[in-house]
Amino acid sequence: MKALIVLLLAANAALAQHSFDLVVYGGSAGGVMTAVAGARQGLQVVLVNPGRHIGGLVSGGLSGTDTGRREVIGGLALEFYFRAGRYYQLDRHLQDLAWMPEPKAAEAIMRDMLRESKVTLVENQRLREKTGVRKDGARIVEFTTESGVRYQAKVFADCTYEGDLMAQSKVSYTYGRESTQQYGESLAGIRAHTPSHQFAVDIPARDESGRLLPEISAEPRGEAGAADKRIQAYNFRVIATNVPENRLPWPKPANYDAKQYELLARYLKAMTPYLGRALDINEVNLLRVIPNGKADFNNRGGFSTDYIGKNYDYPEGSYAIRERIWKEHEDYQKGFYYFLATDPRVPKPLQDQMNQWGLARDEFVDTGHWPHQLYIREARRMVGEYVATQKDLQTDLTKPDAVGMGSYSSDSHNLQRFVNARGFVENEGDVQVPVKPYQIAYRSLVPKRAEAVNLLVPGCLSASHVAYSSMRMEPQYMLLGHAAGIAAALAVKHGVALQEVPVAALQKQLLAEGAVLELGIEHHNRALSIIRARYASPPRKGPVPWARPEARP
Repeated sequence: MKALIVLLLAANAALAQHSFDLVVYGGSAGGVMTAVAGARQGLQVVLVNPGRHIGGLVSGGLSGTDTGRREVIGGLALEFYFRAGRYYQLDRHLQDLAWMPEPKAAEAIMRDMLRESKVTLVENQRLREKTGVRKDGARIVEFTTESGVRYQAKVFADCTYEGDLMAQSKVSYTYGRESTQQYGESLAGIRAHTPSHQFAVDIPARDESGRLLPEISAEPRGEAGAADKRIQAYNFRVIATNVPENRLPWPKPANYDAKQYELLARYLKAMTPYLGRALDINEVNLLRVIPNGKADFNNRGGFSTDYIGKNYDYPEGSYAIRERIWKEHEDYQKGFYYFLATDPRVPKPLQDQMNQWGLARDEFVDTGHWPHQLYIREARRMVGEYVATQKDLQTDLTKPDAVGMGSYSSDSHNLQRFVNARGFVENEGDVQVPVKPYQIAYRSLVPKRAEAVNLLVPGCLSASHVAYSSMRMEPQYMLLGHAAGIAAALAVKHGVALQEVPVAALQKQLLAEGAVLELGIEHHNRALSIIRARYASPPRKGPVPWARPEARP
């Protein structure tokens, strides 16, 4: 009996500590690509995921992919969308890429990529709060999960949306908005005027008794151009369907109170005479049609699914605080849909449209058909070797250490809803400014050398609020994860700090694997030909999985 106990203790001790070449923390799409890229280079890789789903937003409801200029998307990001095209058998129609896969399809593809690359996947293992990272000088030695399992590695990568591994590693970071003066950014700080996703008509911020309406802050807007610690609004990217046999009714949250949506009721009422008609469903939700009679529902307009001003404590919050914020967002958004579907104050044409839709029965089956990922548009941002700013999106477009490209507009959602000087409700913070296709520097993925020599941060990368508002798109997370995985392999191979990785070798390998580092359709075509060659086998046989009718908004 004693011998058996000794053996069990020894086995538990062996399981409690693991050593790898590369430890990736975070099962986002960027984390998957970091792990796959490193493993394809021959590294022993483990992906430690705090949750039970992988893919982050890509498998968590953001199916209406924010591509910008599609020709700048290459490497593993492009390979993912190519595989999605194969999943839907688009080659039968002489097409390669499916840019808007269903969540369940996206997760299945990413799990296949991890398995094929022989990445060790560990799920439901969260970094121990506050004391999870051990360093020796500027080198991370190991991190420990809440269950006590320790992971040691030559290189670590933080691929979460929150940047907890980065923060515990004592790497410089920030959150919120910089002032216009800090980096000389005209789009920075509190906005003097916010034209988009705004109330088109004047709505008094107080009721007839002088009480502030729900969902409006009593705090002043603040000085235009000033820095603050407000965060652009979060929401869930809900997958809905108008196919009756797959449609579930909009759920009523347990704590539903129609009074919470009084401002919405007044907004809908005021917009009818202003427009000469009731608001349309696509004016209170942004619908992006995806396969199989479904749509990705996003925020749109003055009052929608963004829970404005309710996430300020999220970036630095404890796990318990974040769980509370997560649940509050879920309850708010469920209540928003339920209000539109049931409240008698909603114009009938809009209500009829809402009731043609509902949650998709075949998505998110283990989370009540509600997305398993909150859209954390921004949390912490590293202050690393190079901080990307507004000029890097508009004028200073090329980088000697380019590892990927971006092209999506500067896109920050609103950060606050306040009472303006005339007593009306107003939203503040939305930025939608076009950019030119730009290169992203490898230096934005690594901390300052004095702080950490073996940590990569392709998610909470080093950028100002303005620059991050463009770089934060999921294809960019994936292509930067691709670069991070190869950089990790080069650091291991040469025995150097990540800041000393030979950039020419990194770029050469990226290009060999289909990355796009320069603008031009010829670069896109070259990348696509590399990926086609990798999947030269004939398409699978069987029924086309998108045979259901397409959704119509």
